[in-house]
Amino acid sequence: MVRAQQVDLDRLDGSAVGVADREATATGVLTTTPVRKRRLPRIRVNPVDLIPAFGYLALAVVVLSGQWRNTQSGYLIKSGQDQTMWEWFFAVTAHSVAHLENPLGTTLQNFPAGVNMMANTAMFGVGVPFTPITLLFGPTVTFVLVLTLGLGTTALAWYWLFSRELVESKVAAVIGGLVCGFAPAMISHANAHPNFVVLLLLPIMAGLLIRMGRRAGVRAADRRRWRVRDAVLLGFLVALQIALGEEPLLIFALSFGLFTVVYYLHTPRQGLRVLRGIAPAIMLAGSIALVCTVIPLWWQFFGPQSYHSIDHGPMGNDLKAITQFPSESLGGIFSPGQYVAINETEQNAYFGWPLLLVLAATIALLWRDRVVRAAGVVIAVFGVLSLGAVAMVGKQDTGITLPWRWAEHVPLLNTVLETRLTMAAIPAIAAVLALATQRAIGWWRESPVDWRPLAWFGALLFALLPLIPTVLPVVQRPPTPAFFADGTVRDYVHNGSVVMVPPSRPMDAGALRWQADANFDFPLAGGYFVGPTSTQKKGIYGPEFRPTTALLVEAQNTGNVPPITDEAREQLRTDLAFWRADVLVLPTTWNGDTLRTTVTQLLGFEPKRVADVWVWDVHALR
Repeated sequence: MVRAQQVDLDRLDGSAVGVADREATATGVLTTTPVRKRRLPRIRVNPVDLIPAFGYLALAVVVLSGQWRNTQSGYLIKSGQDQTMWEWFFAVTAHSVAHLENPLGTTLQNFPAGVNMMANTAMFGVGVPFTPITLLFGPTVTFVLVLTLGLGTTALAWYWLFSRELVESKVAAVIGGLVCGFAPAMISHANAHPNFVVLLLLPIMAGLLIRMGRRAGVRAADRRRWRVRDAVLLGFLVALQIALGEEPLLIFALSFGLFTVVYYLHTPRQGLRVLRGIAPAIMLAGSIALVCTVIPLWWQFFGPQSYHSIDHGPMGNDLKAITQFPSESLGGIFSPGQYVAINETEQNAYFGWPLLLVLAATIALLWRDRVVRAAGVVIAVFGVLSLGAVAMVGKQDTGITLPWRWAEHVPLLNTVLETRLTMAAIPAIAAVLALATQRAIGWWRESPVDWRPLAWFGALLFALLPLIPTVLPVVQRPPTPAFFADGTVRDYVHNGSVVMVPPSRPMDAGALRWQADANFDFPLAGGYFVGPTSTQKKGIYGPEFRPTTALLVEAQNTGNVPPITDEAREQLRTDLAFWRADVLVLPTTWNGDTLRTTVTQLLGFEPKRVADVWVWDVHALR
């Protein structure tokens, strides 16, 4: 029987691995066995690896094919307003780069206070290098391209790690990469959250840490040489990941740390030797990453429009979300369950009961494998943490207090949406499935008539078939009003802002798209972002509601003109001064007549019809 732990592979560092360290090398963990050959790492591309690379990319294109077919006016309907927000992030980043402006902050949204872009996960790691694409083809192309490459390259990066450090079989590695790149959480975030889709650097960092641990046993002179090289590379990888998304980096660091601790529980002395060997390099890497990111991080935490924390409210996974199928999957089509997700973009669990059954049985059968044990603990711990402070079943409060009740008060952890912690379980699940596949292939090589490989692949099909993703749904978004598209808005802006009726906010952020289509010729009051409250500097989504905003939102929601008092008129003038408003603009919208009447009564004069919008010129009033 060929076991995954007994594979003799030449690793990327060119070392000939001895018998004693084969297990750790194949399973992707840290060891102290000396490296016999001391050569610079060489990147070798095996033609066989191109097959899964193209396969992953093709699958990503299929998942997002609806958006690819219509990059002019298509919209991922399940993104809510998030696609608009992300497209704006990419567009304003490109605008800042093209005009040599500071991309870390802008007043083009939430005028005049502005927005702290570093505190809004603007993904400068792709937004800046993709500036030419955004300027040439528009932010929608950048948005769908980043999502497509994110899915494909994340799967490929995990395949690379598994094939080099965990299993001998390419088939087993392909399955592992497929699970990591196209898990239900990844598909859900592909509707709107590129920062949780572009995760390829995480397995690269994991592979580097593994090799650093392996080199911890070499002689001192060689160890110092490797330490500096590894530290520089790790530092730059961490800095780049910060530019892509800090929350995935935090989740990865916690889960990889837990995995390592559990792996070394039965050999603590060896673990301590590895820790002592790599600690200097890790500290150096941290220093390098800090030097590279000190200015953006200062801006994020102490710059204009920074905030201390953000209260998301309860964001845990419902227990039913663990066992149900995701909505964008074959299982979700043929066997939909109760809707218990936070929203369509946060289906972070949804592993489906078949996968959970197969996974539980596999972990039990392979429990003696150190990697499986460590992976199993990661799955269990982060699965429980993801349930939030109180267990919910079918949206019903069970009253059972869970560990997140205390964990949510830990600094940094209190900024994480606990539902996303299940994403730490995805690579662990993939590793278990890859190891079991490797073992099944070993059985088949020993005896082609052995029934166990057939049983395993049948179980694997049973577990993964319902999770095959479907094409993400796309709708036609309304065109940009000609008032903005043809530049007419410039005639009404005099160093002040454009105020939509009602003002832009997270539930209605379409004006961000119109602003980008107008080449950012005007600043916008309100918008969709995360910023501080005026008193406690606590983060909230969107601007604080001004009294006029609340009045107009009420009018639109009810379809009735509210009572217009002298106090309301005076408050409007105060709000216009706060926004430094030049013009109020009412586009075609639901209950538009009610809104037009309300604003007319507040201002005391009728609007002017300009192109396809109603306009109140108010720059003289502020």
